[in-house]
Amino acid sequence: MIRFAVFTFLLAFPLSASAGDTRTVAFDGSFEDATFAVETAIVGEGLVIDYVSHVGDMLNRTGTDVGSDTMLFKAADIFVFCSAVVSREVMEDDPMNIAHCPYGIFVAETSDGVMIGRRDYPDGPMEKVEALLDGIIDEATTE
Repeated sequence: MIRFAVFTFLLAFPLSASAGDTRTVAFDGSFEDATFAVETAIVGEGLVIDYVSHVGDMLNRTGTDVGSDTMLFKAADIFVFCSAVVSREVMEDDPMNIAHCPYGIFVAETSDGVMIGRRDYPDGPMEKVEALLDGIIDEATTE
């Protein structure tokens, strides 16, 4: 199960992504409220959530096993999903855009607060995916 969670995380957020390769928005509320808002916004778009990766739980649970006592997140989840419509559009333009699917939106709580975000995608057709994800994030962060 842990392997699947890590694999899903890597699909949604490749190791090459850095802090400069993400869009984050502060959430004014609790982690639980943020995850509910993201889930509601995704489902509200008519999309199905394939998997919720509880990355924060995994990192907190395994920290001592890998020799670390650093708490990266108080909590962190990644919602993994795809859009048949948008995915078809971007893959008809370039079938290699399959490398970017499925898509993910994360909710993370640090000592600085709760944030919702996504990774950046290449310019061009993948901007349609970014628009979809930004719409979901905007919906989740708007009261």
